[in-house]
Amino acid sequence: MRLPVRHNPVLSAVIDRVNADEELYALWTAMNVNALDRLGMTDHGPVHFQIVSNIGLRMLRILVERGVAPSVVKDHGMGNAEAELIVVLACLLHDLGMSIQRADHELFSLFVAQPIIDRLLEGLYPTGPRTILRSEILHAIIAHRSGGKPMTLEAGIVRVADALDMTKGRSRIGFEAGVVNIHSISAASIEQVDILEGKEKPLHIHVRMSNSAGIFQIDELLKEKLRGSGLELFVEVEASIEGETEKSLVKEYKL
Repeated sequence: MRLPVRHNPVLSAVIDRVNADEELYALWTAMNVNALDRLGMTDHGPVHFQIVSNIGLRMLRILVERGVAPSVVKDHGMGNAEAELIVVLACLLHDLGMSIQRADHELFSLFVAQPIIDRLLEGLYPTGPRTILRSEILHAIIAHRSGGKPMTLEAGIVRVADALDMTKGRSRIGFEAGVVNIHSISAASIEQVDILEGKEKPLHIHVRMSNSAGIFQIDELLKEKLRGSGLELFVEVEASIEGETEKSLVKEYKL
C-alpha cells in the first residue's frame, strides 16, 4: 500500500505493518476470487483498497484544512493523526467479509477485522485509546453498507470514498464480458474522478464522463452513499462529459 503519510509517524508505522501482513494479503486474495471469478463483480483486491484509502485520506485532509473537525477529535480528544488512522484502516479493511460471503459481508467484516486491527495497533497506543480507535474503525466499516448510518465524520468519509472508486478501468468488467445493461454501460462511461477543494462547500467531487450514461453511477450509486453519510453539508458533486461529443458505447441493442 502506498499512501502519502506526511508527518504522521503512527500511520506510517501501521502502513508498514499492513504491507508485511501475510494474513491480510491472503484475505484480499480470497475476496478477489469471490468477487471477480465467482460473482463477476468489480475488483475487490489490494488495488481497490489502495484507491479507496487514498481517496478517503485526501477527503479527510481537505475537510480538516477547511476547518471541519473529525469526530475522534471532538468526542475523544484525540488528534487529526488518529482520524487519519481510522479512515485509512477502515478503508483497507471494510470489505474483509467478502472473503466469506457477499451477502451481509459488512457484518462479517467486523469479526474478521477486529483481531487484525488489534495486531496492527499493538504497542502503538495504551489499552484505552487503542480500544477507542478499534471501535471507531469498526463503526466506519459497518456504516459503509447500504442503509448504513455513519455517526462520525470518519465513517461518512469511508462510505463515500468506497463509492468513488468508479472509473472505467476499475468497473467495466461486466461490460467487457458482454453484459450490456445500464450498470455496465454507465460504469464504462466514467473516465476520471477528481477530489478537489470546493468553493461553496469544502469538498468538490468532479466526475468526468465519456457518455451521459455515467449519470446513473452518480445518481443511483454515489447519491445513495452520500445520502445519510453526514457529509451532505460538506460535499458538492459535479459531472461533465469529456470532449465535444459523447463516446458511442453500444452500436446496437436488442431484447
